[in-house]
Amino acid sequence: MQNALLIGLSRQMTLERQMDVIANNVANANTNGFKADHSLFEEFLNSNAREDNFVGADRRVSYVQDRGTYRDIGPGALEATSNPLDMAIDGNAYFAVQANGGEMFTRDGKFTLNSTGQLVTSSGNLVLGTGGPITFQPTDHDINVAPDGTITVLEGTAKTDSIRGKIRMASFDDPTKLTKLGANLYSAGSATQQPDAKSTVRQGYIEKSNVNSVGEMTRMVEVMRSYTAIANLLQQQSDLHKSAIEKLADVPA
Repeated sequence: MQNALLIGLSRQMTLERQMDVIANNVANANTNGFKADHSLFEEFLNSNAREDNFVGADRRVSYVQDRGTYRDIGPGALEATSNPLDMAIDGNAYFAVQANGGEMFTRDGKFTLNSTGQLVTSSGNLVLGTGGPITFQPTDHDINVAPDGTITVLEGTAKTDSIRGKIRMASFDDPTKLTKLGANLYSAGSATQQPDAKSTVRQGYIEKSNVNSVGEMTRMVEVMRSYTAIANLLQQQSDLHKSAIEKLADVPA
């Protein structure tokens, strides 16, 4: 196959994978706490392919290769909900939750109570405090969450606060090393937990996705146009080859 066709094919393959990343970002534009992914590309020099089709050509053919993706860990906008169980982290930490038989992490602070009074995520995973799962009593009211994550309530007719736990906020040396598991959850992966004295909890707020919907739609259009342009180029190359073969067939033997 001609080098031009191989180069065009390599670009189309990377564009297809880039479109998958963009489509996932767009699909999660309204997912609380979602962090957008972006594609990384690099040049790939093929040592076996040469620019010219004769012996001695010394310029290698340059292909396109998608090296992977990187995560935008920037914060999303905070949206006020007035729900006392909704929480957002102001900082780089993550909520610790119990899921899939172990400790996982999320930025989605849309919490609720399950049938036994335990604080859980919208998916039903237990929210962990510094002392384990956080449990409320049936008579608890006037829930208050301090900036450091301490949860206090008024129980029944009591006039003094009762502590129900303290939200555990997990921080990491490099959050980009966290492994995405789906359902808005992360595992620690190769990231190392470290102390964080800067992050605070904002009660009555939800962190929205940090996806720039307009930017992602613009990139989607750009990818579609690039894919179409390369498809047209490949078709032109194919037509040239077909024409050359037809003319060669007409040459008298």
